Amino acid sequence: MDLLNYLSIGFGVALQPINLFYCFVGVFIGTLIGVLPGIGPVGAMSLLLPTTFKTTPEAAIIMLAGIYYGAMYGGSTTSILVNIPGEAASVVTCLDGYQMARQGRAGPALGIAAFGSFIAGTLSILGLMLVAPPLSRFALKFGPPEYFTLMVLGLTVLIYLAHGSMPKALIMATFGIVLGLIGMDSINARPRLTFDRMELMDGVGLVPIVMGLFGISEVLLNIEQKIRRDIFQTKIKGLLPTAKDWRDSAGPIARGSVLGFFLGILPGGGAVISSFISYAVEKRVSKHPERFGKGAIEGVAAPEAANNAATGGAFIPLMTMGIPPNVIMAMLLGAFMIHGVQPGPLMMKQNPGLFWGVIASMYIGNGMLLVLNLPLIGMWVKVLKVPYRILFPLILLFCLIGVYSVSNAVFDIYIMVVFGIVGYLMKKFEYEGAPLVLAFVLGPLLENNLRKSLIMSQGDFSIFFIRPLSGICLLIAFFLLVSPLIPWMRKKRKEIPMEEIS
Repeated sequence: MDLLNYLSIGFGVALQPINLFYCFVGVFIGTLIGVLPGIGPVGAMSLLLPTTFKTTPEAAIIMLAGIYYGAMYGGSTTSILVNIPGEAASVVTCLDGYQMARQGRAGPALGIAAFGSFIAGTLSILGLMLVAPPLSRFALKFGPPEYFTLMVLGLTVLIYLAHGSMPKALIMATFGIVLGLIGMDSINARPRLTFDRMELMDGVGLVPIVMGLFGISEVLLNIEQKIRRDIFQTKIKGLLPTAKDWRDSAGPIARGSVLGFFLGILPGGGAVISSFISYAVEKRVSKHPERFGKGAIEGVAAPEAANNAATGGAFIPLMTMGIPPNVIMAMLLGAFMIHGVQPGPLMMKQNPGLFWGVIASMYIGNGMLLVLNLPLIGMWVKVLKVPYRILFPLILLFCLIGVYSVSNAVFDIYIMVVFGIVGYLMKKFEYEGAPLVLAFVLGPLLENNLRKSLIMSQGDFSIFFIRPLSGICLLIAFFLLVSPLIPWMRKKRKEIPMEEIS
């Protein structure tokens, strides 16, 4: 009964005209970002974050959340029609989606991707509603030591799951934590790492860093690559899947939804890993695994369900414990804090309208996305034909405007350009940006909880080991960090999803 009451509060907030408008704007832009390979949801969210400063916290978070799960929807369109993933989470969809399109079944592929995404998204929101309240109550028992060790574990899992070299991911996380220390000390109010620059007294802004790493760098990288887009000129028909398509896809959608939801909760898991693992699982359980990669509809349904279900799961650690599990959630955490809201165990009690309003808006947004993705497929195909020589300068212009508008400071533009070049070099040398951004956001929280814990224990580090939860978290983190030294663990870690797919 309480759940229904809370949900009615949420819909009361989400159905307000201004919030409905921002929900639509969010999912529309998210779909557009998903369709167009390039800037991605992180860049789009950082670009639009300044536009939310004068809105209510509810409208701001509803729009930014809409961009996130909207991009998961839109990414499938590019994967199926062009064989270029709009989003990293849609890489797997290319394998069978594009083959279906070549066989004249682009319509059913797009249809099952949209319906599968809608079903999985709805199920994940239901899971979020059921899991979040008890987890919030449990998190109220956490003290600074538990929060510190949870964040350490979260960063460690992210490093462990990072593609490629763990030492590289560890370097990026360390760099992110150092960046987070720039500015005034939160306890003794002394400047640190500012190099006597007044612009750095408040620290380095999240928006310039993210825009540089994920916006500018992506444009620079794409400029030097010749991207071919072979878009099908034939009319796309038969968007509604047949009864056979539904029979073949029902199991993959259900399994993908469950896998995606739980993997989305894990730090560093998110939509990308869940889509890869979901595809691998379907290939394993299928009676005809040889069809995968040749136009099997299960190969579209499973990963699309998984990456959309992961979006709902990702909100759980952010909204119940205040810990973002991935870069996009780190952006949302930044948005929460800009609007003076601290997500965590008390959020449900202190800001019930915001908490449940966001959840209710996700139901509405999923319905909007179904309408946007199926009837308007022709429009998205036309969008795909926009030349990159027009698209990339526009992205750069929007990045410049967006960064400057945050605090009207030219210094932020310099930071963005620097991190754009850094991000470009990172991609060249196969360093990931996700550990850096997440560590940058978590760094101040990590430091504050560490210092509070040591104040509690009068400088005794054993407080982290004698408390059961913090001790377990540190033990798991240590095991993951030393895992590369264990031969079977090292072998297990090496691109498991990719091995399964091939």
